[in-house]
Amino acid sequence: MLLVVGLGNPGSDYARNRHNVGFMAVDGIVHRYRFSSFRGKFQGQIAEGEVAGRRICVLKPMTFMNRSGDSVLGAQRFFKVPPENVLVFHDEIDLARGKLRVKRDGGHAGHNGLRSIHARIGPAYRRVRIGVGHPGDKDRVASHVLKDFSKAEAGEVERMVEAMAEAFPFLVVDDDAGFMTRVSLILNPPVHKPRKEADDNGNSQERE
Repeated sequence: MLLVVGLGNPGSDYARNRHNVGFMAVDGIVHRYRFSSFRGKFQGQIAEGEVAGRRICVLKPMTFMNRSGDSVLGAQRFFKVPPENVLVFHDEIDLARGKLRVKRDGGHAGHNGLRSIHARIGPAYRRVRIGVGHPGDKDRVASHVLKDFSKAEAGEVERMVEAMAEAFPFLVVDDDAGFMTRVSLILNPPVHKPRKEADDNGNSQERE
C-alpha cells in the first residue's frame, strides 16, 4: 500500500490558501481515479482506491498543519505502512510557483507540517514539493502561505493539480523522475516545428 498525504488546514477559510495546495493535489488524484468518498478517520479524512495495480490510501489531516504528524502516524500504524511508502504533497516556498520537485529523506526546512511528520514517523518518507513562491522577506512567509492564490495564480495551480494527477502513476511505481518529466511536458508541451523540404525546383517548403 501507498499512503498519500496532502497537507493543509481544515475549514473553508483556508481552502484556497497557498498552504493548502497539498489538499488540492490529493483531491485531484481522488477525483481523477474515482476513489471512494472521503470519510473521517485518523483525525483526518481518508479516501481509498487503486492506481497502477497498487492500493492507495489518501489522507488529509484535519488537525491543522502543525499537528499533521498525529494523523499520519495513526494511518501509518493502522495500515502497517513503512515510512518509505508514505508520500506527502505540500507547499514549498523555496520553489517558484508552477515548479515542483520530488524528494526523499532530508530535513523539513521549517515547514510546520513536515516538522510534525518528522517528529512522528522520522524523515524517511517521500514528498512532492509544490512551489508557491517566496514573498522575499522571511517575516512575511506566514502571511504569504496563509493567503489565497490570486485569480491568475489559481488558474495555474488548477493546471498543475490536473497535471500531477495525470502523472501520478509514475509516483505509484516509484519513478520520481518520470513523474516530474511528465508534469513538465503536460504543462509545457513541445512546440511542433514544420520540417522543411525542397520542391522540384530546389526551393525550400515547409511540411507538416
